[in-house]
Amino acid sequence: MKSIVLTGLLSVFLLTACKKDDQVAEKSLEQQKVEFQMRQLEIEKQKLAIEKEKMAYEAQKKADSTVEAQKAKTAAANNSRPEVIRETHTVYRDRPSQSSGNGTYANNGSSASQGTTTTQKKGMSKAAKGTIIGTVGGAAAGAIIAKKNRGLGAVIGGVIGGATGYTIGRAGDRKDGRVQPR
Repeated sequence: MKSIVLTGLLSVFLLTACKKDDQVAEKSLEQQKVEFQMRQLEIEKQKLAIEKEKMAYEAQKKADSTVEAQKAKTAAANNSRPEVIRETHTVYRDRPSQSSGNGTYANNGSSASQGTTTTQKKGMSKAAKGTIIGTVGGAAAGAIIAKKNRGLGAVIGGVIGGATGYTIGRAGDRKDGRVQPR
């Protein structure tokens, strides 16, 4: 009988202990839910703060743009007034700039020129064009004329045609003033 009573007390004791653990587990589950909800609220507060800052930034940006527009309008109004030009400075592009004791900026042609300047034309010279045309034409003519060895005829014709084309083109360059005459 002692053992039955002892076993019964032990079982009651264990059952009450298990119920307390269940209550503690339920309580901790409830605490976890509350903590989760509090974290969610904090996140929502942060989102609202970000939105608030964004709206403040947008308002500042709009205010700045209106201020800039006002500045632009006043600047346009100020620039619409005609300005009086009091002094001018003449720059001669094709002549070398020379300063002399009398205060003139450039030589106007009344005295002898102290330096010569030539302007270079851009593009391919007539000598280069003549060389190309003469080489191609001479090579074609040499290949046609030489019946037995067309390659050799093309080479010889190209060299002779190139030299002739260069000579004719160089004369044209001298005539135009691109190259100084001899």
